[in-house]
Amino acid sequence: MSLPNEMTFGGGAALRGRLRVPGDKSISHRALLFAALADGRSALTHLADGDDVHRTRLALEHLGVGIRTARGGEVRVQGNGLDGWREPVQVLDCGNSGTTVRVLSGALAGRSFLSVLTGDASLVQRPMRRVVEPLRAMGATIDGRDGAAFAPLVIRGDVLRGVRHELVVASAQVKSALVLAGLQAGGITEIAEPGASRDHTERMLAALGAPVERAGERVVRVRAGAPEAFELEVPGDPSSAAFFVVAACLTPGSSIVLERVSLNPTRTGFLDVLRRMGAAIEVTETTTVVGEPVGDIAVESSALAGTTIAGDEIPNVIDEIPALAVAAAFADGVTEIRDAAELRVKESDRIGTIEQELSQLGVDVVAQADGMTIRGGAPRPGTLKSHGDHRIAMSAAIALHALPGDSTVRGWKAVASSYPGFAEDLRSLTSGSK
Repeated sequence: MSLPNEMTFGGGAALRGRLRVPGDKSISHRALLFAALADGRSALTHLADGDDVHRTRLALEHLGVGIRTARGGEVRVQGNGLDGWREPVQVLDCGNSGTTVRVLSGALAGRSFLSVLTGDASLVQRPMRRVVEPLRAMGATIDGRDGAAFAPLVIRGDVLRGVRHELVVASAQVKSALVLAGLQAGGITEIAEPGASRDHTERMLAALGAPVERAGERVVRVRAGAPEAFELEVPGDPSSAAFFVVAACLTPGSSIVLERVSLNPTRTGFLDVLRRMGAAIEVTETTTVVGEPVGDIAVESSALAGTTIAGDEIPNVIDEIPALAVAAAFADGVTEIRDAAELRVKESDRIGTIEQELSQLGVDVVAQADGMTIRGGAPRPGTLKSHGDHRIAMSAAIALHALPGDSTVRGWKAVASSYPGFAEDLRSLTSGSK
């Protein structure tokens, strides 16, 4: 989908109706990877349609995995196990996808060939040492820019040994990379995190028969093995849903239902925050797929009050903080966000970019090293920028949507990485067509 670089929003029209957001991005990456690890054909539907997941697919194809899209959009992956992967003849371009470069590094760490992974101007500035050093401890040979602190990464796979990892920062991407390395290693690989992070990898792999198990909330143990081939309809992405949830809360007269969304408890922390702020939200769980709870989220417009977001809550809302910051800008009172230094090394420095863009709307925002203080009130229309960050772009869109008149988001093309159809879906809810 070709996107314009500027998009106009505004007018405060109520959101009404039902919507199915695109497939969960985290689950989509993993579904492609796990299908490529399996021996046999897997069938995947409702995969996320953004560029990030497309980069994972392209990388797997360059590694010799057979992937094709059938009529009706079903993606069929012919897995032959990791032994069926082959040395790529070209550099694997991960685009803007941190998940692709980090998690794929874990899979490639045990392959006996050379791989080079790189990305766009943003990705090559994001920290890689956090995944490289534990993979090296398992026996992988990895080099790269500044001693492999940054991509491009050069990986020469080797025989891996299981070790215990004590992660300094809770990270689903790093944990997932180590799990995939552990599936190829001798002995037991154990990953301990300082706090809970997204657990899609261990849920899905365990449900698919791989030797992955939890030992408490923050420890995962892995032995050598592989998942079974599978069929999966990917549930909707809660991080994408978060923008519509906030937009419905802020826009008077709104009442929407977001259908068949992933309700993984490591992904729904933003709903707890919004409820604490006074949001009228009802969640109904309807089914479970590959260990993942799925259901509907109903939201009505609500008067919000400020809150504090900090501590153990942060890892499970880190991607939703831009949307929650917009909610805070319209809320009554002060919202404090702390312990979120990880925001500094996302697709943009999200602490700085949130401060800059909300300030353009007249909101009082004070940035700190690990968060910000937002004094809510009455934002005013203004022209906002994405800073090349898809979540900043969509946060700007929902802020402007709730305000009178028309305003512009510049750099709108950034949403292509995760949700190219976002503007169309937002407008469909205001027109009542869904």
